Amino acid sequence: MREIVLINITGVDRPGLTAAITGVLAQGGVNILDIGQAVIHDTLSFGILVEIPDTEQGKSVLKDILFKGYELDQQVRFTPVSEEDYQQWVGNQGKKRHIVTLLTRKVTAGQLQAVSSITAKYGLNIDHIDRLSGRMPLDTPADKGKGCIEFSVRGEAADPQALRAEFLSVAQELNVDIAFQEDSLFRRNRRLAVFDMDSTLIEAEVIDELAKAAGVGDKVSEITERAMAGELDFRASFKERLALLKGLDVGVLDSIGASLRLTEGAETLFAELKRLGYKTAILSGGFTYFAKQLQAKLGIDYVFANELEVVDGKVTGVAIEPIVDAQRKADLLKELAHKEGLRLEQTIAVGDGANDLPMLAIAGLGVAFRAKPLVKQSAKQAISTLGLDGVLYLLGFRDRDGQL
Repeated sequence: MREIVLINITGVDRPGLTAAITGVLAQGGVNILDIGQAVIHDTLSFGILVEIPDTEQGKSVLKDILFKGYELDQQVRFTPVSEEDYQQWVGNQGKKRHIVTLLTRKVTAGQLQAVSSITAKYGLNIDHIDRLSGRMPLDTPADKGKGCIEFSVRGEAADPQALRAEFLSVAQELNVDIAFQEDSLFRRNRRLAVFDMDSTLIEAEVIDELAKAAGVGDKVSEITERAMAGELDFRASFKERLALLKGLDVGVLDSIGASLRLTEGAETLFAELKRLGYKTAILSGGFTYFAKQLQAKLGIDYVFANELEVVDGKVTGVAIEPIVDAQRKADLLKELAHKEGLRLEQTIAVGDGANDLPMLAIAGLGVAFRAKPLVKQSAKQAISTLGLDGVLYLLGFRDRDGQL
């Protein structure tokens, strides 16, 4: 009678070990039902589920594996599996899979305990755990670290909304980011990424910088803050702020543009997206004058922003239609996806303000980046602890995959 056995092998990793073990199994005419291998700090953990035939060769295969393990200085453990348990395992393969991604400056046991406890609480089983971030020196400064752990989980969450709410609550408590997304075909097949500009690609709200130069900085900053938090209608607030800039000398634009700083991780993100064949776009409620500068610096394919009208060297303070507001951003995302022959599931949208929520909602991957509480709660995913290149982790990208 055939046997089904789970073979676990652990020990110091060495070249040729897998070939040696599978060579013994091959001599016994064994069928492989499942296999997995991981190496952590040069220590091997190798699991292989086998079907052993009821033959003369098959009868000795476990003894031969035990001897080979001893020869290779490995620990070997055998666990019999009933056909009933195996069939139940096969039946579970149709269950939904999700990816839980933990992003943090430094990974701690407490963070992993929190994530794994929540997944278990909602009926999800962890199948795989992988480290996507690179190895960090022990003396890395706290604000320079970068850690990412990816959990592949199986099953249907008992209450998906409550699960997301609990992840968000724990993320705020532990100062980490926890993303939860379906492990679908589209996750690794996205091809268009669109971005807000102000406070997303750059560490400033340009209209606030212009207002400072015009002597109305405090007033405009207050309106901007309320608009980004969703307390004010964007179109109305944009027109109100722009009107306050009337008479501003165009000569200040160059100096403000030169002073704008890219957000942490922006250059890495765009270099990798370009290498991976993505099309990229700026969809901004800011101004084309500054967006074009970023386009040249980062190699961005499309730019849609608001025009800053200038007459006789002075800003007129008049808004030129169409204003790139919340709905316009969502419409532009749809238009660009159609132009590139893509489904919306193949798109990524990143932004920080309430006027970004419509495009974040329809994108395959919508990311609220260093956003206000309302935006973080409403968006599918959020990144607050790492830089923009943290978006790559949500795609399953490993640091070792990069060329930078």
